[in-house]
This record gives sequence, structure tokens and C-alpha cells, in this order.
Amino acid sequence: MSDAREAVLARIRAALGPGPVAPEVPRDYRRSGAVPTGAAELLELLVDRLVDYKATVITTTAADLPADLRAALDATMPPGGRLIVPDGLPGDWLPDAGDGVVTDDGTLGPRDLDGFAGVVTACAAACAETGTIALDGGPDQGRRAITLVPDRHFCVVRAGQVVRSVPDLLAALTPTRPLTLISGPSATSDIELDRVEGVHGPRTLVVLLVRDAP
Repeated sequence: MSDAREAVLARIRAALGPGPVAPEVPRDYRRSGAVPTGAAELLELLVDRLVDYKATVITTTAADLPADLRAALDATMPPGGRLIVPDGLPGDWLPDAGDGVVTDDGTLGPRDLDGFAGVVTACAAACAETGTIALDGGPDQGRRAITLVPDRHFCVVRAGQVVRSVPDLLAALTPTRPLTLISGPSATSDIELDRVEGVHGPRTLVVLLVRDAP
């Protein structure tokens, strides 16, 4: 196997010659959207994409967020199901948290996290064109494990975080941070195209879109 590898690489080197020149990478793609961040049409496009991906979207306001989040939890969480939240989640989002809500301290392993029915986080940014929500491990999002192991993810997206295109989204993120990109509930399909949800993360995604938040 090693001899075959070396033979293939030698042929490639011979074909390239002693001074190969890398071609210039074309970068004439659209680098940003023409619509301002958080514009109404972007929010509508994001909702359309998320619903198409089988996510549940609740449109709310900053004032109504706590009540709408509580209603979503009551409608989606199983009886007695525990909820985990990052330590930087705004306290007024869950004013009546109760004993079933645990703030992550970073010590819980996958088996422990598997005992939680859901997680509530914010996000770093969202892309309307692709329906993608980005998490970057910020204080209001927490470490990746708490959003990948529990079966239900309740994610708050503020209008001011919604951008048009993928280049816009990447420009809003720091590449050295632990990025998680979410486009609907975790799902995969086999060669028969039978869709299976919850394979690599939560099988249920509930997005609370706060229209009047920066």
C-alpha cells in the first residue's frame, strides 16, 4: 500500500513539474446581501426555510418572549422533563424556572446530559437564505454538548442577528470559536430516502424569533 501511494504521488509531482503555479481562486461571488440585517423580508425568508426544514417557529416580541417560551416548553417538554440552560442565559427569559431547570456548570458528561429532555439557548447569528442558525459557544449559548445531546432545542433568535447570505453569516462569526451550524432538527436519510430525525443532535427544534430585538 505504501509503495502504491508513493508511486501515485511521484506521478503527480512529475506531471506538475518543478515549479507548479497554483491557479488564482475566483472570488467574484456575492459577498453580502442587499437587504439590511433584521429586515422584515429576511425574517420571513428565515421562517420559510426553518419551517421547510421541519422546525417549529414562534414569532414573538421581547416583551412576550418569557410567556411564549414558557408556553412552548409546556407544549413540547414531556411531563417531569428536565431542562438545561447555559450559565449566561438572560434570567428574565425563564423567570419561573423552577426545580426542573439546571444551569450547566461544565461538569456534566454525555450520559448526564442524556437525562435532560431539552435545552434553551440564544444564538450568535442566523442566515435567512439557508435557514441556518449559528451557535458559537457564547455565554448565552453554552458549550456544544448541551445543544447536541438533549432531544429538544429551544433557540431564541433576535431580529438583529438575521443576515441575508452565507458570506454575511461567516462575517458575523469568529472562526476560532466552537461553531455549530443548525439547519432544522438533526436528520439523515438512507439510500431509500427514509428520513430519520435525532441522529446527530436534537430531533425537535423550536425557534423563537424575536422581531423587535437588536
